[in-house]
Amino acid sequence: MTFKKYFILAMIAGFAFLNASAQEKYIKRVDFEEGETLQSKIHKAARVVPTQQQLNWQKLEMTAFIHFGINTFTGREWGDGSESPEIFNPSELDARQWVKSLKEGGMKMVILTAKHHDGFCLWPTKTTDHSVASSPWKNGNGDIVKELKDACDEFGMKFGVYLSPWDRNAECYGDSPAYSQFFLDQLTELLTWYGKVDEVWFDGATEKAPTGKSKFMTGPLTTKKLKNFSPKLW
Repeated sequence: MTFKKYFILAMIAGFAFLNASAQEKYIKRVDFEEGETLQSKIHKAARVVPTQQQLNWQKLEMTAFIHFGINTFTGREWGDGSESPEIFNPSELDARQWVKSLKEGGMKMVILTAKHHDGFCLWPTKTTDHSVASSPWKNGNGDIVKELKDACDEFGMKFGVYLSPWDRNAECYGDSPAYSQFFLDQLTELLTWYGKVDEVWFDGATEKAPTGKSKFMTGPLTTKKLKNFSPKLW
């Protein structure tokens, strides 16, 4: 066999190896077999690639997080849930101005604290009276979530919500089955009343309820059910 033929065969083999290496990838995660060697683990780990959804999220680069709520009127970082809805009256609120300014600043998505740890809801939820519906703002007919979502749609911005699992106002907090359903109902409202929601944030739930209980993520509130809302979140 001539050198030229050897060279061509070597090139073909090289391209086949590179193509195989390019195709060998693990989306989002990789599993290791029992007793697998360190070299094999390194080989696999180096070939973990993000999902298209994760890549799209990284490309957003900057997201604005708006922490707005009843604490805006008390000057506190965390409310204790006893705040009266009567003090909530953002008469000069202009969600369009928020979103326009954020877009001009380079943001591509806006996330709103729809409910923080104090339990006050910025939308007229059916789950509790501790919301904008009980405030003097717009005679109880206002909806911060809707106004912000409408502004995001107008300016072509993505929209997300933050919903605190810790609720210092809800009487059922600490009763796992009851609060799980309460929380799931709130999440259902946020993800079905306003059209597409691009991202959801949770945090909190580290403090004990007056009953001394702190766990609540049981019963109907499961990862499987949360996934059913939108595959884009996971």
